[in-house]
Amino acid sequence: MNRLLDAVALGGTGYRDMPHLPSYRTRLTIDGLRERAKRLLSLQKACILCPRECGAHRLDGDFGVCRATDQVLVSSASPHYGEEPPLVGSGGSGTIFFTSCNLKCQYCQNYDISQLRMGRPASIERLADTMVSLESLGCHNINLVTPTHYVPQIVEALAIAAEHGLAIPIVYNCGGYESVATLRLLEHIVDIYMPDVKYSSNEIARRYSGARDYWDVVRPAVREMYRQVGDLELDSRGVAVRGMIIRHLVLPNGLAGSRAVLEFIAGHVSMEAYVNIMDQYRPLHHAHKIPPLNRGITREEYDGVLMLARSAGLHRGFRQN
Repeated sequence: MNRLLDAVALGGTGYRDMPHLPSYRTRLTIDGLRERAKRLLSLQKACILCPRECGAHRLDGDFGVCRATDQVLVSSASPHYGEEPPLVGSGGSGTIFFTSCNLKCQYCQNYDISQLRMGRPASIERLADTMVSLESLGCHNINLVTPTHYVPQIVEALAIAAEHGLAIPIVYNCGGYESVATLRLLEHIVDIYMPDVKYSSNEIARRYSGARDYWDVVRPAVREMYRQVGDLELDSRGVAVRGMIIRHLVLPNGLAGSRAVLEFIAGHVSMEAYVNIMDQYRPLHHAHKIPPLNRGITREEYDGVLMLARSAGLHRGFRQN
């Protein structure tokens, strides 16, 4: 691992042609990362890391609304080739799936991880080693899936991994239900934000994800993410090095409120925003028992949302014909 660190520091073989160093390597020191981890940890004592601000004493073993303590649980970690093309490239996205979630989506496709907490404990050192190992396998980034409730431990692990040579972007892959105060402590740590914007109605969000203020929360959160990293930037290989990817899942019967979501992105984030309009909704978890979530979407519903995106002036990240 020291050899990797030397290679980055001295421009040695293997990193000479690297098109972009992540901001945690260029804008922060190792001590700076550790200081951020301490500040984030202070938000976890009586937990206010996410907008729920449930106050759980997670460092003492209490469970938050997310059903997590400060013990990191990881479901899986591996190169992933099913993410957005700019993340996958030729080497895959180095995904680390964390258990638990601060949302309670009735239709969650990963409910065994997010709700049933299927995973194994991972120490800070183990998490750091996982990051370095994913880079050694050729992954283009470290893709943190549902990281919100573990950000203090993740940043502490990142400091160790950076000390041992990690030099690929960090992707923050979240449900969009984020605290602006927490996000500000991630500036220069995260290079690529990938939030969902699930709904444009607080009532629908309350009913189907247990978040009664989702639309009020997600808009300032996404704007803060964009302030930090801007539009998606690609290197000469077409691989993402910095910026934002926004995901929007089309739901049956227009439940996601897609028009308002897309108009918000175009009017208040960026017309150059990379938006993945997703068509993979299936009535999983509890959804098969909850009309109108108990069916898949139609081709007409999906194409209608594509038309809304084009009408709003958006043009990156989704099918154009």
